[in-house]
Amino acid sequence: MSRDTVQIPDDLAFTSFKNECNSDEGWNVTYNKSGTTVWIQGLDEEKSLHKIKCRMVSKDVSSDTMYDVLHDIEYRKKWDSNVIETFDIGKLTVNADVGYYSWKCPKPLKNRDVLTLRSWLPMGDDYIIMNYSVKHTVKIPAKKTMVRAVSIQTGYFIQSNGPKSCTLTYLAHVDPKGSLPKWVVNKSSQLLAPKAMKKIYKACLKYPEWKQKHNPGFKPWLYPEQNRLQSIPLSELSIQHADSLENIDESSLSEAKEEQGEGSDEESTN
Repeated sequence: MSRDTVQIPDDLAFTSFKNECNSDEGWNVTYNKSGTTVWIQGLDEEKSLHKIKCRMVSKDVSSDTMYDVLHDIEYRKKWDSNVIETFDIGKLTVNADVGYYSWKCPKPLKNRDVLTLRSWLPMGDDYIIMNYSVKHTVKIPAKKTMVRAVSIQTGYFIQSNGPKSCTLTYLAHVDPKGSLPKWVVNKSSQLLAPKAMKKIYKACLKYPEWKQKHNPGFKPWLYPEQNRLQSIPLSELSIQHADSLENIDESSLSEAKEEQGEGSDEESTN
């Protein structure tokens, strides 16, 4: 998906994202186990573009709870062990905002960050949350300690399977701005992505109890009148084109020994 100007996604954009989440054409399965499937698509040996799709059937988790967990930025800081820093910058409409997210990459790669326009759409018991990269004229310039990645199109499609079950599809088309070693691509699709889905599932199981102790009525993604963010005019935003950022060549880096052994999956959410 290519853009020349910053636009709030319309119904056609949400439908297109949903259709891509549901389509298996052109995707290659790299992992299929315990209700979780991972696909990759169109990886070019000469480019760093990375496209991955994950789908997980979540028993004992409603689509409403999944939607809340993926929106709740304070809760993400509790369960997402890869997050370095994340915060909302400003709102655009009742269902669109601008936010910052930085995350840990497998050592010895440099950590990445991203500035995105995020939008969401409830569809009965189903939901979509999706984003793409933008630049802001003043806020959040690229940091020297991070590599600014580019989200071409990333998001979640949550389908209800009944009152206590849902299917989560995660679709990411990302330029990590660097020539990555093959072991990173392999590890992402065969280990890191399934592990990330499992963490989301565990976080969902613990969320109702956690939320009861942490401002239980505050859900601005459901109740726009609760949104305390300042408004940002679209004119302050521009498209973050990948070719305007520096490429980092990390293709020759070997995996760090501590990264080769995977530790405990458990995260504290109390």
